Amino acid sequence: LATPAAAALSPAEQKMIETVDANAEAQIAFLEKMVNQNSGTLNLEGVKKVADMVRPELEKLGFTVTWTPTPETARAGHLTAVHKGRKGTKNLLLIAHLDTVFEPDHPFQTWSRAGNIATGPGVGDDKGGISVILAALQAMHAAGTLKNANIEIALTGDEEDAGTPRSAARAQLIAAGKRADAALDFENLSRENGQDMGSIARRSSNTWELSTTGRAGHSSTIFSGRAGDGAIFELARILTAFRTELPEQSLTFNVGLVSGGDTAVLADEGTRGTATGKSNIIPQIAYAIGDFRTLSDEQTQRVRAKMQAIVARNSPGTTAAIKFQEGYPPMAPTEGNRALLARLNAVNADMGLPQMPELDPLKRGAGDIGFVARDVDGLVGLGPSGSGSHAPGETVDLDSISKQAKRAAILMSRLSTEKAK
Repeated sequence: LATPAAAALSPAEQKMIETVDANAEAQIAFLEKMVNQNSGTLNLEGVKKVADMVRPELEKLGFTVTWTPTPETARAGHLTAVHKGRKGTKNLLLIAHLDTVFEPDHPFQTWSRAGNIATGPGVGDDKGGISVILAALQAMHAAGTLKNANIEIALTGDEEDAGTPRSAARAQLIAAGKRADAALDFENLSRENGQDMGSIARRSSNTWELSTTGRAGHSSTIFSGRAGDGAIFELARILTAFRTELPEQSLTFNVGLVSGGDTAVLADEGTRGTATGKSNIIPQIAYAIGDFRTLSDEQTQRVRAKMQAIVARNSPGTTAAIKFQEGYPPMAPTEGNRALLARLNAVNADMGLPQMPELDPLKRGAGDIGFVARDVDGLVGLGPSGSGSHAPGETVDLDSISKQAKRAAILMSRLSTEKAK
């Protein structure tokens, strides 16, 4: 971390930097405690236990903390915290999540540390992000800038596998976004060639299920007027048309599972398929599931319409239908988001740190900030840097927690003095 230019930082901002450094090892110890508590999304008790660890840390800073269970979505719930400051100034929404992808039966369960690198489930994604939030708020408290700040924190309990219906699972977050003047997402910092990147956009995540039917019969009659093309050829026609007709900038789409034959079934919420058939029987049913990712709501609607039009061009003797499930909406790269990144880069300049260029949104997955992006300007990637998210051996650079906390504390302190929208 570069040495801040003293002339560029106010005394309060210098105090924040000193506080983050002084509290670094204590914050790492708290991160270790969180990581060693399993909070796989479906471990409802474990998610709640992590929330219970975080609650007193926020209450000590003057936040009113609420745990909202969400049995209607088959998930643990969400932790929200509100700090009321000076009226008329910007309301900041901080977003992170309590859960990880590692359920209790996964072999990757515990924290380890080698120098400034820690390894553990969720150590970066996103318990490291929670650590950055706490370190930044503690620094603001010590420097006196938290007192007048209006801040709302949303720690979701199911970001890695969101409950359904999404309208219920994200109702609180969406409402918070409508109240906010700026949203800061504390998932992992992105780096390219050793350079910290600024992220002003995330693509959506949309899932689809395609089903086709054909007329069962002897294979010797396939393609005839009576038999038609069969379910699997119709499925293949549609998937081939997706590949040739859908591509456009910022769009990716994938086929994740195919099942078809004389009988076919999708099971386990679309993660498993079974089928029966013979080489000489025309298949009468077929399924495919997949996803597509877009950069804007307009692109989502356009791609869905194109997919539906392709599906409707039925081959002889077949039918086809496509269903779209609720997904994660996109966070488009708006000028408001760019203005927030410019504010962050002003903090970087004053701290003696390099500027953070815009990250290509194709290099980030979907996330919770997408649910508020229609209503509020935002930044992504204010959490720590690391490697191997969602995989055994996930790591975090412990030094980056302090660096990100300093950036966030100064940025939030500056934003919190400005007039609300």
